[in-house]
Amino acid sequence: MTVTKNNVRFNARGIKLAGILYLSGKANEKESNPAIVCVHPGSSCKDQTAGLYAEKLAELGYVTIAFDASYQGESEGEPRYIEEPATRVEDIRCAVDYLTTLAYVDKNRIGVLGVCAGGGYAVNAAMTERRIKAVGTVVGANIGRLNRESDPIKALEAIGQQRTAEARGAESMITNWIPKNQATLEQAGITDIDIIEAVDYYTTPRGQSPNSPNKLNFTSMGSVIGFDAFHLVEELLTQPLQIIIGSVQGAFGSYKDGHELYKRAASQNKDLLVVEGASHYDLYDQPEPVQIAVEKLATFYNEYL
Repeated sequence: MTVTKNNVRFNARGIKLAGILYLSGKANEKESNPAIVCVHPGSSCKDQTAGLYAEKLAELGYVTIAFDASYQGESEGEPRYIEEPATRVEDIRCAVDYLTTLAYVDKNRIGVLGVCAGGGYAVNAAMTERRIKAVGTVVGANIGRLNRESDPIKALEAIGQQRTAEARGAESMITNWIPKNQATLEQAGITDIDIIEAVDYYTTPRGQSPNSPNKLNFTSMGSVIGFDAFHLVEELLTQPLQIIIGSVQGAFGSYKDGHELYKRAASQNKDLLVVEGASHYDLYDQPEPVQIAVEKLATFYNEYL
């Protein structure tokens, strides 16, 4: 099915977020269509894996939107390169707001799909955003849990010192999410599959995008360290839930987060699919595992949207 891509901008707390709206066939001529908000990973953008899933779901007849987070990519917001969990969650709500303004979207048939950290944010948003009727995650990760695994107190002390320096006139500290390139990775002696494949995905033609420059405002990590994407899922996450992870485990921990979410979520209708032989980044863009994921998501959203 032919899919059209429309660049759009929508409001989010006084700034404009940049998104791509995906429409199949004559979707905009119909009175109502189901719609899905696609949420990108940390360090990523609308043009990478979130956009890939958005396009594939649009081919199946859904209206989908992928967008750059506030302060990142082509979206507005200063200072740049902030990863702020509360804002990332609010961005999702604002994307739902936008979809409800489209005459051809059924406001009662809106779902969300998040990849990696975007999966954690999607879960967190759905708990308090009841307009989201179905929740999907692909290698969903709890970014707060991940950043608490390596001496969080030391990191928070450094963040405090940097905030003091910046309050006194120092320039913002911009660091990197991952090693800058393959050479830097090798020099650091890193052998974990998730980090190796992250470098391959983000810093080579495989997935590289100017809207994903591997830059992070260091002081924003204080909020990330204190964030728990799954807090209250036992009470508030009641929507149907589809979790997809790969069997190959790495440092980002999406395998264990997927199992934890499945166990804890209050959802009566929930499913966990483990794609055998697939790594975290295989499920970003590799044809066979992505196809397995999309087929499972299609069955899920067809039932619940």
